[in-house]
Order: sequence, then C-alpha cells, then structure tokens
Amino acid sequence: MAVKDKQEHILKGRGATRNAPPQRFNLHDRETDGDWRDMAESIDGPPAKLRTSVTEESPKKIITFNKSPDIPFDRSINAYRGCEHGCVYCFARPTHAYHDLSPGLDFETKLFAKPEAAKLLRRELSKPNYKVQPIAIGTNTDPYQPIEGRYRITRSILEIMLETRHPIGITTKSDRVCDDIDLLAKLAEMELTAVAISVTSLDPHIARILEPRAPAPYKRLAAVRILRDADIPVHVNIAPVIPAITDHEIEAIAEAAAEHGALSISTIAVRLPHEVAPLFIAWLEAHFPDRKEKVMHIIQSIRGGRNNDPNFFDRFRGQGPWAELLRTRTAIARKRYGLKNPKFGLRRDLFIPPERDGQMRFML
Repeated sequence: MAVKDKQEHILKGRGATRNAPPQRFNLHDRETDGDWRDMAESIDGPPAKLRTSVTEESPKKIITFNKSPDIPFDRSINAYRGCEHGCVYCFARPTHAYHDLSPGLDFETKLFAKPEAAKLLRRELSKPNYKVQPIAIGTNTDPYQPIEGRYRITRSILEIMLETRHPIGITTKSDRVCDDIDLLAKLAEMELTAVAISVTSLDPHIARILEPRAPAPYKRLAAVRILRDADIPVHVNIAPVIPAITDHEIEAIAEAAAEHGALSISTIAVRLPHEVAPLFIAWLEAHFPDRKEKVMHIIQSIRGGRNNDPNFFDRFRGQGPWAELLRTRTAIARKRYGLKNPKFGLRRDLFIPPERDGQMRFML
C-alpha cells in the first residue's frame, strides 16, 4: 500500500483507522445480509468525518461484580459504554461487539450513557445483604471522557459515595477529574478514595495519534499536582507500555509523576485481546509501518507467541526477557524517584446504608 493510501485511512481525531467487523457472535456472517449500511464503507471507504452519538440506556443494575483473581477489586461501575478518547489499544473495544457494533470506529463514536446510574446505585447499596468493598470506576471505559461534561453521571456516583461513606477508586486519563475535586477531597479526608491517572507518553505527537481525544500529557500531569495539593492520593499508570513506541519513556514519565506529586507508579505492557489486535496492527501500518514487525514481534514474545495471553496473572505480568526488563526498570524508577507500589488502603468501616424506598435512616 502506498503512503498516500495509508494516509487516507487516518481519520483526524480518531484512534482506529477503520470499522473492522467483530469476529465473534456470528456478526461477521451477518455483514453479508444485503443491508446497504453493511456495504457502504467497503464501497465508499470510511466517511470523511464521524460525529459522536450518544444513546441513553436504562440497565436494571449498575454494579458489576467479578471473580478475577488478578485484579484488586471485585466490583466496578461503568457510567458509559464506548469511549470518545479513541485510544487504539483499549482492551474494552471488543465489548461493543455485544451490541452489533464494531470495536473499531463505532467504539469511539457510538457511545452509551446511563443517566440513572446514581438511582440504581442507591438502590443496590440499600439492600440488607450488601457487603462493602471498594468500587472501581474507569476500569473499562473512562468515567471522565468528554460526554461526562454534559451528563455528569460520574459526579452523581461520587455524591452517593460521599453520602454513604463508601470507598471508591478512580482510573482516568482526563484532567476533567479535577471538576469533582470538592467531592474527592472530602472522600480522601476519610480515606475513601484514591485516583489513578494514566500517562502513556510525554510526546505530544505520540499522544495525539495514540489517544486522539484524551487530554494532552501535560494536562494529566497538572491534574496530578492539583489533586495532590488537595491531599487526594494519586497514582500514575504508565500503561500500556508499547514496545519500540513508548517504552523508552518509562523513566521520564516516572520522574515527571514524582515531580507532580504522585505517590506511586505502575507499568503494564500493551494487551491486544480479540478485535483489538487487528485494529492495532492497522494503526501500526498507518503510523509506524517501519516498526510494525518489530513491535508485534516483541508483543508476541511477551504473550507466549500470540498477540494476546488471556490467562490470569500472565495477562498483566507478561513473560520472557522483555517483560522481566519492564519490571526491573519499573522497580529502579520507583527507587530513584521515591515512588511506591500502588497500594491504597481504603476504609470500609464508615459505610452508612442509604435511605431505602423513601424511608429515613434512624441515627442515634
């Protein structure tokens, strides 16, 4: 493919270079049903400009529970599905296939919002058999992506957390988290929250093509400082680390994180589950064709010869010399810049069940 042809597939402000069909749930077979929409892109190419649409949905529950042994939380809340940040590596992209939508451009342009999240959360926390454990938000799609500015669903969740004295951990790559600093500061004062901010690269060009609609790296680091000045515990995720693209920046990001007040850092090598792998390879072909083979060779060496290793523990740690070097460099960076392992002990003993069915709480 000529360079010109590759450039034609790069959509300004978007991460994925195409709307590749899902490879599961028989959706690939359904693409040949004769519907014009299924064929339009293959005939005319992707549209010159994609506009973001938001569909409001009303789920019956808002807390998602998991039994994964290699993650430090057993429940999470996702206020949104899909993410306008458009990070090409996002491991949540395949979830759009459940809705007959592509993990590619659809994931970052056809979004879903849950406006009644706080109402559902209040109902679930009020159940007599509810047992308190920290709730994680931002583990699937970013709770502070651009549409949060309009919907404020994440803020409404934090209001419930403050009211009930419930612990909550936040992961984001947006400085919009500072909009809720009033709530976060109160939660932090009671040891009920900590914030993790993801910084993948300090290079503005890399950040722009890798995470096209996420705030610039300097804004995320500024958010670290703002949060720390408010006595809110902040961790920096140097994740994902992409071999031969961003791995040379680990030490520089660690130093910047420390300078801005972060308490800890962590690193995770890029993961490419399901449809993410072909989307990522297409992104390499468009932006780094000279490095594509090298990047994928290293990734496969980390993932047991495959594009992805889904096994518990291995999926985060990786294997082989490159993964071991990543762990060593991370440990050295922590020691050099006075950073710690990411451990935030959030309190669980302050929980006050919310009012149930309109009944007032009786408090002594």
